[in-house]
Amino acid sequence: MATMNQQKTVENWVEQLVRPEIRQINAYHVQPAQNMIKLDAMENPYVWPDQMQQAWLARIADLAFNRYPDPNVSLIREPLMKLLSLPEDQTLVFGNGSDELIQILMMAMSGTQRGVMSVAPTFVMYDMIARFVGMPYHSVELNQDFTLDTDAFIQAMNRHQPAIVFIAYPNNPTGNAFSRTQVEQIIQQAPGLVVVDEAYNAFAEDSFIEDIARYSNLIVMRTFSKVGLAGFRLGYMAGHKTWMTEFDKIRLPYNINSVSQQGVAFALEHYPTLMEQAEVIKQQRSVLVAALSGLDDCEIYPSQANFITVRLKTKSADQVFLGLKQDGILIKNLSPTGGLLTNCLRITLGSEQENKSLLAAFKKHINAV
Repeated sequence: MATMNQQKTVENWVEQLVRPEIRQINAYHVQPAQNMIKLDAMENPYVWPDQMQQAWLARIADLAFNRYPDPNVSLIREPLMKLLSLPEDQTLVFGNGSDELIQILMMAMSGTQRGVMSVAPTFVMYDMIARFVGMPYHSVELNQDFTLDTDAFIQAMNRHQPAIVFIAYPNNPTGNAFSRTQVEQIIQQAPGLVVVDEAYNAFAEDSFIEDIARYSNLIVMRTFSKVGLAGFRLGYMAGHKTWMTEFDKIRLPYNINSVSQQGVAFALEHYPTLMEQAEVIKQQRSVLVAALSGLDDCEIYPSQANFITVRLKTKSADQVFLGLKQDGILIKNLSPTGGLLTNCLRITLGSEQENKSLLAAFKKHINAV
């Protein structure tokens, strides 16, 4: 005679044991991009110069893969703190990309009615990870032109009393940076921690790293993914040691693998090369913005990131996205998100030749009858 457990299907078990809020969401989707011009994920299109690549291969030739990585990430910590000019009362916590850092922050501060807040639209992982850890998530919609209504945001903070506020600076997926005054007002009036996410700082005009000393509730988060090191998956956050000590307790042991530690340490030794590539990308941004602005059907939004957000006035973003995909060019279709992103596309800056190919194909589909 079958027991009760034997009669249960896998679906029965999942429904019984997996939290409802997890069952209701979809996993983060990454588009397949094999054999395509990949302009969908804000990656740096440039590889390291040959001489630098050879030096890197020589560096890892004797790496002890049979040993655990350095748990303190010492190879990166000291040179990065020096590069950022962090004072003695501040330090760093490293994560497997920014995503793990966001999770660490929320796990440390989760609790009954302790929520998370940001703007909408913004980086989707703020909302998703809040659901993972069971924290209420609140957002304030941006204006139609993606600018921020500071008064509305502060009123919402006062109402919801979030434990953590995330401000992507510049914002993703819109590309614009809110004004320094607006961000400072949020920091000054927030009831909890404010995390300024500077994932795109290499392409932006301003930073809040130096402001950590002024504000006891400010943390700045960054990643190496946008400056050509996406494969190493290394993010970091800077803040007062008192905060970082608590967050480091939640960081899993050995979370940064040996290859990533060696790779980022090596890249820091060649930091001018990374910044030269970032400057080229910024120049290409200006070129592509000018070209797209000349198309009647395109509304281009200001960008301080390595991507451009475009709203189509009459053409269907879905159709243009599919047309480009058929031409072997992959960008991000934001339109399915709805709301303010309806009929919007996000284009990552590629190499000069990739941008030219994108522009030619884009014009073809925009002008198609």
